[in-house]
Amino acid sequence: MLTLYRPGTGPWHRMPAGPKTLVLLLLVLGVSLLPSTWPAAVVAAGACIVCYLVPGVGPAQLARQVWTLRWLIAVAFGIPCIFLGVEAATVGTVRIVAAVSLAGLLALTTPVAALLDTAERALVPLRVFGVDAGRVALLLVVALGTVPTLARLAREVRDAQRARGARGIRVFVVPFLVLALRHADDLGDALTARGVR
Repeated sequence: MLTLYRPGTGPWHRMPAGPKTLVLLLLVLGVSLLPSTWPAAVVAAGACIVCYLVPGVGPAQLARQVWTLRWLIAVAFGIPCIFLGVEAATVGTVRIVAAVSLAGLLALTTPVAALLDTAERALVPLRVFGVDAGRVALLLVVALGTVPTLARLAREVRDAQRARGARGIRVFVVPFLVLALRHADDLGDALTARGVR
């Protein structure tokens, strides 16, 4: 989950959250279980592209998702390339990007409230084991929303560094950690104010 919900009227947006979650989960699972071969990479990329070509989403959204994953792509390709070779690294990276982009499609086309309801309904059977479905669903949705927020904070810190001409990992890490911890405090205060403990 890379980007937050963007309103729309296409088929993905109109599909109920439960069935959509199941369809995308099966697609992600299928892409993840494909063998490490060129035809499998083509199938994974093709499935992802077809899902984003559905009216209401579009290739521009897919391009944004892939751009957001640029550092993951660098790591997912670079390390295996050293140990496994270019072909295996390329195929593996394509499968990872396709799976994450398909998962991102859920957050892109489903309001947070609908995701929360779907997660809570899916977790209801676990109540016999003492699992609080509402809390777990809230945790999942908060985590889903935190990733883009942290990415935005990192971008703001990098932009501020560039404006001052500062470089280096320490110059980035300290302000980023301060902002991330402040965001965590604000989020905790907001949850406490709403009675979540």
